[in-house]
Amino acid sequence: MSELKGACIIGQSGGPTSVINASAYGVIRTALDSDCITAVYGAANGIVGVLNDVLYDMSKEDPAELERMMYTPSSALGSCRYKIADPDVDDTDYKRILEIFKKYNVRYFFYNGGNDSMDTCNKISKYMMKVGYECRIMGVPKTIDNDLFGTDHCPGYASSAKYIATTCCEIYHDARVYDKGMITIIEIMGRHAGWLTAAASLASITGEAPDLIYLPERVFDMDQFIADVERIYKENGKVIVAVSEGIHDAEGNLIAETASGTTAARDSFGHAQLGGLASSLANIVKEKTGAKVRGIEFSLMQRCGAHIASQTDIDESFLAGKVAVESAINGITDKMVAFERVSQDPYRCETKLLDLSAVANYEKKVPDEWINEAGNGILQGYIDYALPLIQGETKMPKENGLPRFAKLKKIKAEV
Repeated sequence: MSELKGACIIGQSGGPTSVINASAYGVIRTALDSDCITAVYGAANGIVGVLNDVLYDMSKEDPAELERMMYTPSSALGSCRYKIADPDVDDTDYKRILEIFKKYNVRYFFYNGGNDSMDTCNKISKYMMKVGYECRIMGVPKTIDNDLFGTDHCPGYASSAKYIATTCCEIYHDARVYDKGMITIIEIMGRHAGWLTAAASLASITGEAPDLIYLPERVFDMDQFIADVERIYKENGKVIVAVSEGIHDAEGNLIAETASGTTAARDSFGHAQLGGLASSLANIVKEKTGAKVRGIEFSLMQRCGAHIASQTDIDESFLAGKVAVESAINGITDKMVAFERVSQDPYRCETKLLDLSAVANYEKKVPDEWINEAGNGILQGYIDYALPLIQGETKMPKENGLPRFAKLKKIKAEV
């Protein structure tokens, strides 16, 4: 096959993670070292940067700062939640993207994100094929939600899971320090899939897991929830509960909305902007039990906790970006890099490639057999699955006792 020479663009999209920049660095470093990729551009704020013609020349960055991306949280290039239309309905954005690709001679496009990002990647890939513009397009997975189809797990998930499990261990001790009884309700991210909340069960390894764990995979019954809490409180005088922000009743109504009496705002993809569930449930439980109740929302901390990231996650995130570039250089396009577990003990995963169309907009849920019959706890199958992912301590560089994160110059590209 003939060699394809041209520039590449790497963009980041959706919610950040503590290791998304490791994937971006995998793309950038591998592309910079490639003979057939003539220039490496970073898109400012994902596809929005392409549309607005704001690209950064990554070759002008200090190599040492680029390397620090391995241990820098959030999206170093900036992110977005921009939904491009179906090209058959409105191809305005696609024509603009093609214009920018031609302007910079972009022949490789890498998009780093979750479900919605893979949808964007898929649409752009199909459009470029339709109009006959040769551009190899690859999806690089990222999502703490761990809900991308076809991959054993998603880069970003393991580090968030490690943060959640560790923080649950710490809360366990704090919540038991007083002679008075207390009920603690922890709210963890997860709209439709409960992978993150399930991670609270990893604290059971040390005997410090929440007493009750509720995922959106099961219908949430408020009366049964109150009964569960009252039963454990009566037995122990202390209760810790972990709930997914996306738990819902039998009619599909979000408890975050029904408990607070408010309607959550939606983003451009139609996703509810959730939060406040722990506080609302705490008020209900306090009214029902009269106990001291504390609501805790992990919020952004669970996705930016790079100080406690899994080194396994960091290494695999870099690998995902590296494999995306190597695959594209070898003539592959219209795929997403995924992971396949080939060994459990010792743990080992290999990369594989999935069709973008098979991944886009499909959410992978926590298997039902990993949730207990009562729907308020997690079984050993999940622990066996997740525990290998959180292994390894981050090699994050520090200065003066604080993390030393990457500081990019972000010099605008010119042609």
